[in-house]
Amino acid sequence: MGKRTNRPTRLSDPRLYPSWIGVGLFWLVGQLPWNFLLATGRGLGHLAWRLAKRRSHIARTNIRLCFPELTPEEQENLARRSVISTGEAILEMAGSFSNHRIDLDKRLVIKGMEHIEQARAEGKGVLLLGMHFNSIDVGSRLLGYLMDFYAVYRPNDNRVIDRLINQGRGNYLKGNVPRSDIRQMIRLLRNGEVLWYAPDQDYGIAHAVFVPFFGIPAATITATSRIARMGKARVIPTAHYRLPGGRYQIEFGPPLENFPCGDDEADTARINQTIEHYVRKHPEQYLWVHKRFKHQPDGKSFY
Repeated sequence: MGKRTNRPTRLSDPRLYPSWIGVGLFWLVGQLPWNFLLATGRGLGHLAWRLAKRRSHIARTNIRLCFPELTPEEQENLARRSVISTGEAILEMAGSFSNHRIDLDKRLVIKGMEHIEQARAEGKGVLLLGMHFNSIDVGSRLLGYLMDFYAVYRPNDNRVIDRLINQGRGNYLKGNVPRSDIRQMIRLLRNGEVLWYAPDQDYGIAHAVFVPFFGIPAATITATSRIARMGKARVIPTAHYRLPGGRYQIEFGPPLENFPCGDDEADTARINQTIEHYVRKHPEQYLWVHKRFKHQPDGKSFY
């Protein structure tokens, strides 16, 4: 017999009413003027730094592990800025999903678009090597101004939240692909499509290897190699950064040469090394509140 679950299966389930109220408030907040929205998000981040002790601890731990060259005071400052940036991201998401009056492409700076154009001219599918910067949702909306693309995502257990994400991103994506649907990813790439895929989170040790990320063993899934190989795709690093004045930059790096190389562990280590290169440019904007080093080879946890 299948495992029973008490999770609501219908959007009209009364247990989801609080989620619907939250979505309504989320929509209202998203109507704020953009720069005020960002300022409010930073205020939320300041509050989270003081009150969300668990997340602040995770950020502190990650920063301490990844930036041992910094003094304790510098590590504390970077961790604080990263949590503030996360608060900014929550309100950015609200605006990205629901505020369609603002013309965000006027705030966009693009770097490296020639790498995308070259791959498309060759008739190749493009696997955008994504990274979990805090500006992930506004970055996706801005990417949608540049090209049609699909994004890989993890479906949310809360059906109301999952609907919010699908509908919100559906305004600027060609489509969402569940993380488990490898076949669809490969099919899209073979058809010459563009697919955003971010392997830089700890998804457990199944189908993963331990390779360095900022010098620390990090459980990293090896699927990137298989998707790129079977999809016959160019793998292009894709980072998105906040700039001063409510502006943004999307940076496309050169396609990874000789990738995949046939060695999954070497390929995965190269993925982490590539992502680290882009994170170091604006480390305060990365999602350090995620337990990136939750699983370790010795079974212990840093958190």
